[in-house]
Amino acid sequence: MIFNGVDIPRGVTQKVEVNISRLPSRSPIDIYITVARAKEPGPVLLLMGGLHGDEINGVEIVRRIVEQGLNQPTVGTIICIPIINIYGFINFSRYVPDGKDVNRSFPGNKNGSLASRVAYYLTQDILPKIDVGLDFHTGGADRSNFPQIRCMMNDDTNQGLAQAFCAPFTLHSTYRPKSLRQTAAKRGKRILVYEGGESSRFDEFAIQQGVNGAIRVMKHLGITDAEAPEPTYNNQLVNRSSWVRARSSGMFQCAVINGAEVKKKQLIGYMTDPFGDFKEPIKSPATGFIIGLNNDPILHQGDAIAHIGIVG
Repeated sequence: MIFNGVDIPRGVTQKVEVNISRLPSRSPIDIYITVARAKEPGPVLLLMGGLHGDEINGVEIVRRIVEQGLNQPTVGTIICIPIINIYGFINFSRYVPDGKDVNRSFPGNKNGSLASRVAYYLTQDILPKIDVGLDFHTGGADRSNFPQIRCMMNDDTNQGLAQAFCAPFTLHSTYRPKSLRQTAAKRGKRILVYEGGESSRFDEFAIQQGVNGAIRVMKHLGITDAEAPEPTYNNQLVNRSSWVRARSSGMFQCAVINGAEVKKKQLIGYMTDPFGDFKEPIKSPATGFIIGLNNDPILHQGDAIAHIGIVG
């Protein structure tokens, strides 16, 4: 198994540095990869975070797995990449210098912009080596996602992996064009996306759910002897979802918490104005669960307020 010209044999754990590009200052933009291989052959699992640079919960999930030695397989291989988008990470940004989203740039181009180069490297050098991947994300733009797995649930392998991870929620999610998950699927690889917490903030609950779910997937694949923590939530399969949006601009006063069950027409909160002229109740359009919540109280008309996951 070769990474950037470094041949890593079975039974060896090694960190590899891969240069993707350079800043105008000539400072290198490198991706750091920790590869842990057991002596016995087996499945290859990819654990990755920071595809969006400001989504630091994913970075911390992969970091903890490496720090605690949970990335050491008894069979097969575990590839850990804590930060994919190094530029975004150091600039507190989801994007790269040209404003592009790496996760909308696949399969990439080796001669393209930074987003395209990162996507190309993953497509050409990482995806061919793996069987399964866990891609750790958070909500963005002040939106917090309650821990959830997103994948195509009409695939039996995905179903087994999602059930093994056992996040509080599993969403049947179609592929987004030019995403890592779509590109992997075209090559016969399974990538499950984990969402938990919000960008630029550590969320201990979401981080621990991500670590625990990753261990359970390792056990499901048979590549670790580590003890798999028992889930603290019953996994809820969300077949469809809907965002509640602000009908008026103003300030949102929230009356629910993330992860809570809500009934149709239940009060979610109020839209108010700064001057005391109106107070508009916002109600849930359906019975389900709050799987995402906008933490920014100042909203424009049409902005997303709450993401309702509908079970069954």
